[in-house]
Amino acid sequence: MAISKVERLMNLVIALLSTRQFLTAERIRDSVAGYEESASDEAFSRMFERDKSELRDLGIPLEVGPVGRYSTIEGYRINRDAYELPDIDLTDEEAAAVAVAVQMWESPELAAAAEGALLKLRAAGIHVETDAAVASVPAVPAHTRGSEPVLGKLLVAIDEGRAVRFEHRGANNAPYLMRDVEPWGVVTRCGRWYLVGHDRDRDAVRCFRLSRMGEHVTPHGPASAVRKPEGVDLRAIVARVTSTAPVSGSATVWVAAGRGRELRRLGRVTGVRTVDGRDGAVIELPIRSHGWLAGLVTSLGPDAVVLAPEDLRADVIARLRSVVGHTEVRA
Repeated sequence: MAISKVERLMNLVIALLSTRQFLTAERIRDSVAGYEESASDEAFSRMFERDKSELRDLGIPLEVGPVGRYSTIEGYRINRDAYELPDIDLTDEEAAAVAVAVQMWESPELAAAAEGALLKLRAAGIHVETDAAVASVPAVPAHTRGSEPVLGKLLVAIDEGRAVRFEHRGANNAPYLMRDVEPWGVVTRCGRWYLVGHDRDRDAVRCFRLSRMGEHVTPHGPASAVRKPEGVDLRAIVARVTSTAPVSGSATVWVAAGRGRELRRLGRVTGVRTVDGRDGAVIELPIRSHGWLAGLVTSLGPDAVVLAPEDLRADVIARLRSVVGHTEVRA
């Protein structure tokens, strides 16, 4: 059975992350599942160059260096120190999502896939680090690929150089609109996947969050007709589009003890205070979006109180009154 592009990329990451050696392209071709399907040396070279570009676009720190102290032959590896994530402070919802993901990765099927991939690397004579964090990275089968359902379809279309049609909405509560896009690449930023390409209907470069796409992605047009323009930095485009809005002010919010983890993560505690007999912390928060912050505080109900500024406090009170007015209370 042919290996999908996503699975091949994951196998390549496993190989380059599991060893401190620089691996030559020939050794990668022999030991990484997915490259044996190359019909010729030229076909492998093109495939490997595209895969390296994909990894760099995804922000994976791919290094190039000599395979030996006295060798002039170049090899490849992933800088594990740059690849590993720093300490992460998760919200309750994010922590729950991670727990579900952990259960999936620990399934017997995926564990067997990971062990098989590492055994093949060892059989090829590649020194594999025994660190548990590396050994636990699985090769992902096609039916579990990616964090977004449409990722595999988009990567195939990008690899084939074909345009795609899909439905997309600008916000979670907005209607879907059909888009016709020349896809240049897929990039991750702040835990989200984005497609970057040329929107034919708007005749402009656009970014599309994969989680807001419909499940049907339809490639169309001739193969090899779409290619990323030279000199285009996909990550810079996504960073520019998704960059955080400038700070327009500050807010002071009281949060009950043990509540409002996201507010605590976004701001800084400046003191303690008791409100209506409940202990809590006073948090200073930057205001980037007045409406978003008001919605976040409102969602905490009696566990958060805006102390300043007055317009934010009035907005939260109005939202709470609206909720009460539309809520049916039964005895």
